[in-house]
Amino acid sequence: MKTRIGEITFAVPQVREGGFYPSALEKGLQSERALTITLAEMYIQGVSTRRVKAITEQLCGIEISATQVSRATAQLAEILQEWRERPLGEIVYLYLDARYEKVRVAGQVRDVAVLVATGFTPEGERQILGVSVALSEHEVHWRAFLKALKDRGLHGMELKISDDHVGLGAARRAVFGSVAWQRCQFHLQQNAGAYLPKQSMRLEVAAEIRSIFNATNKTRAEEMLKEAFEK
Repeated sequence: MKTRIGEITFAVPQVREGGFYPSALEKGLQSERALTITLAEMYIQGVSTRRVKAITEQLCGIEISATQVSRATAQLAEILQEWRERPLGEIVYLYLDARYEKVRVAGQVRDVAVLVATGFTPEGERQILGVSVALSEHEVHWRAFLKALKDRGLHGMELKISDDHVGLGAARRAVFGSVAWQRCQFHLQQNAGAYLPKQSMRLEVAAEIRSIFNATNKTRAEEMLKEAFEK
């Protein structure tokens, strides 16, 4: 077993029936798995293999080769793949969004879209349903992402929420056309700010839009909207 003070060799006694394994050593294996995951996470976060090796030597007193780091990363990729392919169940509210991150593709750094689906169960539990990296938010990428969610068993939706992106809109209508759609309030506030003559007005207008959304009923919301236009 590898520890902070070095490598320790244990002689595990054998019994006639077999199957015996000391619980203390099992805890050591759990620590080893935790170390493996940590190695992979450091590498994914951009820490070089040379730096990973230096850190493990300092903290654990053991040498980690580049091959071992790559192997640890592959194990983490397997865990992620299992999570991405896990069966889904009943989801009442589905939130769809994307963010852009810089990644290295074919030796070049470029922006890619990270598609994210978040859902709420009938019990109110929030779950990350899926994450997918795509070259853009074009309809073909959103449609493949949504179809994968459906194939994994996603059902029972009463409402889907997203921004008004053209590609996403076409994809959600194609895959979940019978489910009602609501435009994301946050993105609506951001889009409204682009039409203001002065940037200094954005915070005030955003706060006013939020208050309209939080109105006690539809009638009051319409009254507040009219008042806002008359200002």
